[in-house]
Amino acid sequence: MTARRISGRGWLAWMAGLCRVGLCMTGLCMAAGLAAGLAGPATAQGIDPPTPAPSATGIATGPGGGKWRGQITPYVWATGLGGSIRPAGTDRGVRIDTSFTDLLRDLDGALFVSGLARRDRLVLLGDLSWSSSSRAGVLPVPPAGLPARARLRQTSATLAGGWRAIEGPGTTVDLLAGARLWRVRGAVSSALGAAASTHSFVDPLVAARVNLRIAPQWSALVHVDVGGFGAGSHRATQVLGTVNHRTDSGITVSAGYRHLEVDYRRGGSRFDLRMGGPILGATWQF
Repeated sequence: MTARRISGRGWLAWMAGLCRVGLCMTGLCMAAGLAAGLAGPATAQGIDPPTPAPSATGIATGPGGGKWRGQITPYVWATGLGGSIRPAGTDRGVRIDTSFTDLLRDLDGALFVSGLARRDRLVLLGDLSWSSSSRAGVLPVPPAGLPARARLRQTSATLAGGWRAIEGPGTTVDLLAGARLWRVRGAVSSALGAAASTHSFVDPLVAARVNLRIAPQWSALVHVDVGGFGAGSHRATQVLGTVNHRTDSGITVSAGYRHLEVDYRRGGSRFDLRMGGPILGATWQF
């Protein structure tokens, strides 16, 4: 694949340049939408609060342990974006190397929230993310090009369920399986008209989460999931690690690092993206 390398603010303008009036390259719009959606606050993947004692997890154990308990977590993920994209209908590709600052500059709005619920050893995990990004560009229409604007909207929803395989005084291990839905809409508008494309797919996934108590009011969480398996994307992997502190107010604050890779191949389109950066969140229990 012949690849052109661009960085910073050039990547979305390059996308707009590939679009013709009345036609939007589905694969590239989809990949750019995923990147924009993951650039801001991101899916939480269920960070647990620290566990200084079994009763401090916010999940009832022992007497009354059959009750449902849960938590909700909003996040911010300061990720950059790297990888390569080749849209359908072309043999040209592009290499992406974009910072979090560049991606954030194009973000029009975002909403990201994650939740976890547990009853005894049954564990349910879900998250929802939505974002909208836009940028002005130029379509390659002679003689001087045609001003246009590209807009990208991304929605993803994850639902997984599983079993708390290990539950000790300082360690818990959850094993889960589920699915993640991706939906991305890309649109380009100009004085001559508008074009839009919507793409969606579902990735099955399996996950493991390990929570370790490291000190009173402090814990560490490691989350790993693998998905795709050719059903949606070719492969999708994620690794998340955080250190968590439960404050006196009962709110848990978390900081760590998240890395996500997605390799999608379908209908002549292919993108192989890598995203990674620090993550910050806060958890409320109920």
